[in-house]
Amino acid sequence: MNNKVLIVEDHELNLKLFRDLLELKGAEVLSTNDGSLFYDMALSFMPDLILMDIKLQLISGYDLIKQIKSDPITKHIPIIAITAFATKNDEEKLLKAGCASYIAKPFAVDYFFDVISNFLELKTLTEELV
Repeated sequence: MNNKVLIVEDHELNLKLFRDLLELKGAEVLSTNDGSLFYDMALSFMPDLILMDIKLQLISGYDLIKQIKSDPITKHIPIIAITAFATKNDEEKLLKAGCASYIAKPFAVDYFFDVISNFLELKTLTEELV
């Protein structure tokens, strides 16, 4: 089961929520709130999925997406944008930048898992009880 996820999120509570949800479903999670560390972390961790906040403090999530997608070693990694900006225009811009999907904040937990499950094999509650 490939379930390595790299999270880039500068809001501490959101970061904890994403981490907790993914770990509950069996994912190995590495996270950062510092976009400048992201690329090196991606290269060393080689995640199966990246969750990327678009509005970071010091650097744009778009710039980080372009960096990953321009590298032949990492361009295959799917990126899900996490954003509070979710107009049709924003969606098109995210997909054009290289995102495989996006999740608009705030979101329902079921929706979060529905989107994530398109990229990872998540454990079910039944598997957790066995």
